[in-house]
Amino acid sequence: MKSGVARPLIGLAAILVVAAIVAVALIQFRGGFTTSVPVTIMSDRAGLVMNPDARVKMRGVQVGTVDSIQELPDGRAALHLAMDPSQLHLIPSNVLVNIASTTVFGAKFVELVPPANPSSQPMKAGQEIDEGHVTVEINTVFSKLVQVLSSIQPEKLNETLGAIATAFNGRGEKIGQTFADLDAYLAKIEPSLPALSHDLEVAPDVFNAYADVSPQLVDTVKNATTISQTIVDEQDNLNAFLLSAIGLADIGNDVIGENRQPLTDVLHLLVPTTDLTNEYHEALNCALGGMADLTHQPPLPAPGILVSVGLTLGIERYRYPTNLPKVNATGGPQCTGLPHLPPNTPAPWVVTDDGANPVQYGNPGIMLNSDGLKQLLYGPIAGPPRNTAQIGMPG
Repeated sequence: MKSGVARPLIGLAAILVVAAIVAVALIQFRGGFTTSVPVTIMSDRAGLVMNPDARVKMRGVQVGTVDSIQELPDGRAALHLAMDPSQLHLIPSNVLVNIASTTVFGAKFVELVPPANPSSQPMKAGQEIDEGHVTVEINTVFSKLVQVLSSIQPEKLNETLGAIATAFNGRGEKIGQTFADLDAYLAKIEPSLPALSHDLEVAPDVFNAYADVSPQLVDTVKNATTISQTIVDEQDNLNAFLLSAIGLADIGNDVIGENRQPLTDVLHLLVPTTDLTNEYHEALNCALGGMADLTHQPPLPAPGILVSVGLTLGIERYRYPTNLPKVNATGGPQCTGLPHLPPNTPAPWVVTDDGANPVQYGNPGIMLNSDGLKQLLYGPIAGPPRNTAQIGMPG
């Protein structure tokens, strides 16, 4: 009796143990015994084949799963993730998110993409992240294609395709050559793409500048129209002027061509003169400026030249060979106060080494305090001269 009761109990216990093992395995497979950290991803859409328990990967390693998908009132989707706490410190807080799929028709998964400049702060529990990209499913492409085809009339599409086929019929070689030429052309302009990109960047500034001066440009075009009309109206006179200019040019060409060498010689001969004139151009300018003031003076009472003449005291007589003329002046151009001198004021004396210096020592002019004058008045006086300023000089 006891053995008959024990055997069914043992079988029931074995079934219960097997069921418990299976249940524990299923719960463990579904992550029931694994602690997780919640993280939310905000997306424009979740995709057609995004299901709970979808994997969350980073660099190909699973770091969590999709716990649930919530549709928000604004049409967006909130993906609630269950992240592995042991992997959370390896994920930067500014991580990027893509909702991708293994194949075109495959299930979606969440891919965490490390940014170019990862943050030093790790991802935290309860963090909310905006996704950056959702892979387009082939279903969406087919749906859009069906919408486009449904809006196209079949007979119109047939006519269009027939016209295209007729246009392409027998022109395959030319079309191929066109594509080959286009490829060669694109290869040539490819090195200029940076310059083209720069031109496009600065184009708004250029267009704004043109917009600011557009009234002036319009006025210029209007004036150009008026000038063009004037040229049309005066075309006969313009033709006569051009013919005269051509004749003058021919005559000038003959004259200059025949006298080319004499003209060259004259220009070479003028070089020293022009160099000297260039050196003294400041003094010449002063002199001409002084003479220009004469043009503003009142006219003379009688024709001729009005001069102011006076007698001055004489200076030391000419002596030979001390006062022989020299050509050794090196003072350069001098304005000496010109062109504006006060009235009745002589120009300053410029002392140069030309053999004439009225102010040199020994040329004092008439001496009223000379020793000779004293001897003439009082007779010979014994001893040295009484005027110390004339010691050593002849009386």
